[in-house]
Amino acid sequence: GDSWGIFTFLCAALCNLPALPALNCTEELGAGQSIQKTYDLTRYLEHQLRTLAGTYLNYLGPPFNEPDFNPPRLARAERVPSATVDLDLWRGLTDNARLAANYRAYSRLLCYLRALDGQAGTAELRHRLGHFCSSLQGLVLSIAGVMSSLGYPLPAGPSAPPGTPGTPGAPNDFLKKMDDFWLLKELQTWLWRSAKDFNRLKKKVPPAVVTLRLEARGF
Repeated sequence: GDSWGIFTFLCAALCNLPALPALNCTEELGAGQSIQKTYDLTRYLEHQLRTLAGTYLNYLGPPFNEPDFNPPRLARAERVPSATVDLDLWRGLTDNARLAANYRAYSRLLCYLRALDGQAGTAELRHRLGHFCSSLQGLVLSIAGVMSSLGYPLPAGPSAPPGTPGTPGAPNDFLKKMDDFWLLKELQTWLWRSAKDFNRLKKKVPPAVVTLRLEARGF
């Protein structure tokens, strides 16, 4: 009847339609994702450092592991890059300047941490320091990736790391421990501030662009 004829017509029409294009969604990895990855890594390192710092300060012993120990910063500690910059002044810098400062600081801090890794007295502590150094190396590379994705040039690397010829060591054990104390303290401040930096930066940079491509099938 008429119903069967209409059904037959529709089937024939559908069979003769050209192949429909397939909708394929691909994500272009860009600066937004690189910034998010770097932010996540700074937060992970903050968490990791809390455990490492407690373990290392206990290794140094009193007074370094006492909660209220807050010594003045010695001239020797000035070799460690300081994060104690006025917050308004820091925020007034360009994104490029802040990223370059983070890159230089973590490259330098990594040199000092690797020196600690070779001096730690227990196998467990050396293992913890080695793992943290690997994570911090990842942060340095991640910051470099952010700078590259934003079109910023990388700054020059750090000068000679501690322990190399021409770099004087601490004159006594107490001052050596003081150097280690300030290294951990500054590293904590850098990570805290860097997390804020990358959180603000990811709000300024749009998320990764999603593009739609039509791929014709059967052609």
